[in-house]
Amino acid sequence: MSRNNFQTSKLLIITILSFTIFLTGCMSWITGEQQETSTQPEKTEPKKPLEPVVVDGVRTSYRDVVEKTNSAVVTVRSERKASTRQLRQFPFDIPQQPRTPDGPTQRGVGSGVIVKDDGTILTNHHVIEDAEKIEVQTKDGKSYDAKIVGSDPPSDLAVLKIEGEGLNFLEMGDSDQVQVGDIVLAIGNPLGIGQTVTSGIISAKGRQTGISDGTFQDFLQTDAPINQGNSGGALVNVKGELIGINSQILSRSGGNIGIGFAIPSNMAKTVMEQLLTDGKVRRGRLGVGIQPLTDLLAEQFNAKGKKGVLVNQVMSGSAADKAGIQRDDIITAINGEATEDPNSLRNKVAGTKPGTEIKLTILRNGEEKQLNVTLDEFETEGNVPTDFNEGENDSDKSEQSKKLGINLQPVTPEIAKQLELESDSKGLVVTQVSPGGAAAEEGIRRGDVILEINRQPVSSLNDAQTAIEKSGDKPVLLLIARKDRTVFISVKPQ
Repeated sequence: MSRNNFQTSKLLIITILSFTIFLTGCMSWITGEQQETSTQPEKTEPKKPLEPVVVDGVRTSYRDVVEKTNSAVVTVRSERKASTRQLRQFPFDIPQQPRTPDGPTQRGVGSGVIVKDDGTILTNHHVIEDAEKIEVQTKDGKSYDAKIVGSDPPSDLAVLKIEGEGLNFLEMGDSDQVQVGDIVLAIGNPLGIGQTVTSGIISAKGRQTGISDGTFQDFLQTDAPINQGNSGGALVNVKGELIGINSQILSRSGGNIGIGFAIPSNMAKTVMEQLLTDGKVRRGRLGVGIQPLTDLLAEQFNAKGKKGVLVNQVMSGSAADKAGIQRDDIITAINGEATEDPNSLRNKVAGTKPGTEIKLTILRNGEEKQLNVTLDEFETEGNVPTDFNEGENDSDKSEQSKKLGINLQPVTPEIAKQLELESDSKGLVVTQVSPGGAAAEEGIRRGDVILEINRQPVSSLNDAQTAIEKSGDKPVLLLIARKDRTVFISVKPQ
């Protein structure tokens, strides 16, 4: 090979090697960049909330509502010593009573709702009543010790507090905007089996059940299935807003029959805010006994065609007494807003702070009047027993009383003592009520004391006979004292 050819070949080899090295470096650089890039964490998009599932214009699922709300509903477990109270089963409590060396311990399981991101929880008073220890378990299985911020037996509401981070909570909706027929979901821990979601509608509003210790009731009624253990859980609308705290069911068997009751969120919010601020709830008090104004009563009180609430008692020295309200008055409005039933009037007054001046519109003997009333403060009072020993002397066997289906006897000091009345009380005590009689049909019962007949005081059997005889075949208006209240009852003689 000639020298020139050798030099050419050498140059060619060097060129090829240089190019190869260059390509290898480029590939290494590219590969390294790709490897470096691949080690970077992948960016993940935030999880989007589920959208409502609609097929042909019809919603077929509420999973979006459940996803938004269920993590804020918790299980509430409580422990109390049986010695501190009589063992009993609450409307939604799941009691267990194991024996221990120190005596029986009652454990209960209910539900609750986280309503603030700081761990504030709403539940029922009866779920945690007299509890010595309370544990809250969230849907993800985490457990927290809870303390009671405050509890309010009249509304059956309580506020708990837990210390936790990243807690989901439910926004409170406006229960006043809820309408009969609206779709709702009930979320809780029925029978201790774990969180459960059921659906239904609002069946009624403004219900008063009388089956609990709750004095102020304005329930939302729902047919969403709820059972023992749901107490304190959430009733939510399709927006995922809390509109009620599940509280009671109406059932002869103890199982769900489609009649459940929830405390409206607006009432719950008012109670919660006072408990958080003051540790107690202050309510206004008018100081009257009231009852519905039926068409028959309206006619007898010269208020035919009118709507309102009949005053059957005025407590001495009360706000109503000082303002000049009288028994037989008919309250038609409070602060210009019509009031047609006792429950709504009671709740409006209770929802007003003591010391507040309100304006009542009343009908008195058919004439409308305006009265300004400065409210007292409501205090919980005890129950008064009603049983007494029937006397055999001076018992009324007259034909007039038989028309009503009752036997009467003048109130004596002994009977007054048994009925826990004033020793000088006047009136006629009902000693017997005939089953199926006119009085029985109107709810009159043994132990009731008749104070007036047709708006005239009665204290003797002759008074009663004369008053009933004057009525002829027309309904007889009775003013009845029962426990610590009075009530008007109209009875049509048979």
